[in-house]
Parts: sequence; C-alpha cells; structure tokens
Amino acid sequence: MLNPALKLNQKIFDKNVEVVPTRKGYGDALEKLGEVNPNIVVLCADLTDSTQCAKFAEKFPERFIECGVAEQNMAAIAAGLGVSGKIPFISSYATFSPGKNWETIRTTIVYNQSNVKIAGHHSGIVTGPDGATHQATEDIASVRAWPLIKIVIPCDSNEAFRATEASVDIEGPIYLRFTRDKTPVITTDKTPFDINHAQIYWLGKNPQATIFGTGHLLYYALVAASELEREKIDVDVVNVATIKPIDEVTIVSSAEKSGAVVTVEDHQITGGLGSAIAEVLSRNKPLPMEYIGLQDTFAESGKPAELIKKYKMDDEAIIEAVKKVIKRK
Repeated sequence: MLNPALKLNQKIFDKNVEVVPTRKGYGDALEKLGEVNPNIVVLCADLTDSTQCAKFAEKFPERFIECGVAEQNMAAIAAGLGVSGKIPFISSYATFSPGKNWETIRTTIVYNQSNVKIAGHHSGIVTGPDGATHQATEDIASVRAWPLIKIVIPCDSNEAFRATEASVDIEGPIYLRFTRDKTPVITTDKTPFDINHAQIYWLGKNPQATIFGTGHLLYYALVAASELEREKIDVDVVNVATIKPIDEVTIVSSAEKSGAVVTVEDHQITGGLGSAIAEVLSRNKPLPMEYIGLQDTFAESGKPAELIKKYKMDDEAIIEAVKKVIKRK
C-alpha cells in the first residue's frame, strides 16, 4: 500500500491521473524564491520558455541573464556569481548543460565549490520526438563522478518545487534534473520532502524485493507494486530523489529486509541510480539485483509512452524484473 505517513496522491492509479512536467515545479519555485531572496539570479541559454524561466525573467529582469546559445559562458558567469554571495541557477537542456559544458562546470563551478544550482532539463527518453541528440541519458553518470556535488532528481512537479526550494539552503553546487514531458503527479503539497533522505513510498507487508526508483519512472514502480500485490508478491518502493550523496542507511536497511533489489531510472543503467545502489550494497550487503533503464543503447525518436514501453521501463518490465530477482535469492 501507499505509505500513509507520506500523504501521497491517492489518485495515481486512476486512468485520469494528473500529469505535469517536472520543469513546471522548477519554474514556479524560481518565481517564489525570487520574491523572498534578492540573491537569487537566473541564467539561461536561449531556452527561457522551455526551461520555465520566463516568469522569473519577467518579474525580475535585473536578476535574469540571457546568455544565448553559449552554455560554457553561462557556467563561467554563474561560477563568478556563486563565489560572490549570489545564488545563481543555470538553465538549459541537460545534453548541453551539463553535457556540452561539462569541463567548464567541472573547473569553474565544482572545483571552486561555487554556489551554483545547475538545472538540466529535457532529461531521459521522455524528451521523446527530439531524439537521441536531445535525450540526456548519461548525465547522472557524468555528474556523479565530480567530487562534492549533490544530485537531485524529483519524481514529479511538486517534488521539483520542493527540491528547487531546498537547494537554496545548501551551500555549494547542486545538479537538479527535470523532464520535458508531462508525468504523473505522485505527491501532494503535504507530502514531506527531505533532500538528505530517501523515502519509502510503498510498503509491502512482507517484502520479497525492494524497488529503488528515481525521477518520473517512480510512477511505474508504484503501479508495478500495486499489480504485484494482487499477485500476492509484496515489495517496498523507495523514492531515491537524491542520488548524491545517497542515503546509505535507508538503502541498506530496506535491501536487507527484502533480500533482493530492482533499480528503476530513465537513464543508462551504467553510472546512474543502479550503479550507485550497487556500490552501496557491495560495501554493506551484496545481494541479487536487476536494473531497469536504457541497456547500453541510445533511444530513437517517438512518443514518450511508446519509448518507455519499447525500452522496457514500464510497469510490465518492472514486474518481470521483480519476479526474476526474487528467483535469484
């Protein structure tokens, strides 16, 4: 069942579940933050509408910098602002930032621990018809290798709002990962959010496996848990919104209880959530694992729902992985 303590959206299993892109939560949070914190500065690389910076730009033009199609310049400018008492947010597609300007972010922002918040938009295969050139599916891996950076991947628009808000109170660089397409709203305005801890969203009575999910695919993990329950297979579903630093205590505790793990992410299975969980468990509690995500391939252009099904990231694929990993215990 859905964890009652977390006050989650009880309508997520309805056919007409509310769908909102996570990037909207980011844009709404920026607008609110701009009203209460004069140190907030937003920079964009000619993608103001796509990255939902438009409201901030309109309300606070003196604190908005349009950098044009120049992500490396945007990162370098933000790095200077971040060590000068400002809190800059840089916004672009994730394939360009952190993708195209990976080295600039590394050297000017991360190495100097500049207080910059990096918003990577249009992540994952749900970028859909834009195709592989714009579907960021390697960004978690490339960013996770940097020392001393936090990585947060909200599961829906509400959590995106909370994550953006929370990032302001944390000193140092943070990578926030958002989606283009509308995705199901799992949480509510009353759902607690803790940037430092994973949350158990689905509680099995006697869990035979734990599903660790991040980002919008957490919805499919919850649908899978509900369907598995009808088959008398209990699982826990854990929302790992913060990939780095990862909540080792919750991960080890949940994995020990169930004895088997499935990871779910809209990313390459190499270097992302699955790799991070495997690293934790290899040090603490090695056990059978299965991975849901892109299996060492680029995705093609198409409708997001069709791509999720084709590349086996939907609830059916998760159910299959759970049954497979339980047999390996």
